[in-house]
Amino acid sequence: MSQHPSFKVGGASSTKKRNVLKRFERVALLNKRGQWKSGDRVQGLRKTLPEE
Repeated sequence: MSQHPSFKVGGASSTKKRNVLKRFERVALLNKRGQWKSGDRVQGLRKTLPEE
């Protein structure tokens, strides 16, 4: 049986920029921007774009 194409590791596609941040990354970014402070809720965070 052959391997499905979506499971293969591509050369250029493996270095693709992510457009979705994990929660700890969003908290760190919002904290850096001054839009989140320690003690605020971590659920229901605002949408954020990753830094360029």
